[in-house]
Order: sequence, then structure tokens, then C-alpha cells
Amino acid sequence: MKISTATFAGASSQPGRFPPATHPEVAFAGRSNVGKSSAINRLLGRRKLARTSSTPGRTQQINFFAIDDRLVFVDLPGYGYARVSQSARAAWRPLVESYLGDRAVLVGVVILVDVRRGPEAEEQQLLDFLATRGLPALLVATKVDKLNRRDRTRALKALSEVGLPVVPFSAVKGEGVDAVWRTIRQWMQEKEPAGPRGKPGAPPRPKSQPASSAPKARAR
Repeated sequence: MKISTATFAGASSQPGRFPPATHPEVAFAGRSNVGKSSAINRLLGRRKLARTSSTPGRTQQINFFAIDDRLVFVDLPGYGYARVSQSARAAWRPLVESYLGDRAVLVGVVILVDVRRGPEAEEQQLLDFLATRGLPALLVATKVDKLNRRDRTRALKALSEVGLPVVPFSAVKGEGVDAVWRTIRQWMQEKEPAGPRGKPGAPPRPKSQPASSAPKARAR
């Protein structure tokens, strides 16, 4: 999917104090070292829009990225990093739950899991939370390029037992990008109001133009 413009649109570190809801939003959740920023950058065809960091757990806010004035990617704080203080982790939960529970324009959540580790307790808690609110989710297995064919097949089979669609993904090679975008377009279609004949219209496709420069999100 061609992206014309992708810009940092704002951030929030306080529950309920989010940027105005103007377009459909897709949230990205995952552990601090799962490669979330790299995945977002690959999906958008950018290198440094979502800032990566060698220090997992650096991001302690929700970051919003506006895409072609029709869609917003929402980067949720990473979780599960042991060196983050208990107080910081305690603050993340109400922040994230406030967003996931009350954001009317949220159309779905992409949950990123390191294919080598698989889902753990935090992922299951998130899935349970989303299920109670009827929010669709997609499981994205990151770093598949780091496994040989046999280990990859075994790991993906284990992930499929979660009961969600699973997309093998590599931010390095670009594998899985098209599959993730297909799911996002489907979520947008399902959320759109019915057209004149009672059918949801397809989301408009962005024009292919040179990417504009944009302010960067706070470092991860």
C-alpha cells in the first residue's frame, strides 16, 4: 500500500487526554523488545517515523501517527520489560485501558509477538480485555527471518492455537506487510457506515506522491 504522507500527530501520557478523534485508528501493542516501531515504520514505508531505541521500555506514552489524512496508527507503550519501574508499569495500564476501552474510532488492534517467544501472560490478558469490548485483533509474529524453516513452522503452529489470525512478519525483509494492510482495510470497511445500497464503501486509496517531512515521535 502506497503512503503519501505519514506524520507524528501527537502523544498522550494521561488517561482520557488523547488527540481529537478524526479518523479510524489502528492500535499496535506488544512487548518492549518485540520490534513494534520497526514494524510500524515498515508498514508505512518510513525509516524513523516511529523511533526505535536500544533501551526497551523507553516509550511511556501513546503516540499517534496520521496517515494520508484518512487513518491513524496508534503506538501503545511496550510492556513486559523488567527494568522499568513498578510505578511506571502501574501507570501504563490505566493509560492503555482508557484508550482501548473508550476510543470510538478504534477499528482494531495489531498485537505483535516475537515468534521465538510466543504469547505470554500479558498477551492473553490483552486478548481477554479486547474480547470483552468486541474489538478485533490480529496476531503478528515478528522476526520470522531469524528462524530456519523448521523452527518457523513449529513456532507459527503454536501461535495459531491462540485462535486469532496470524501473520508472519519481518521488518527486515518486508514479509507480511501486504497481509497486515489487508486486515486493516477490512477493519476500516467493517467500521464504515453503509452506503446508498446498504454496503460499506471501500476505503479511499492514498495517491502515490513523494513523502513529506514530518516531526518525529519521542525516542523509544
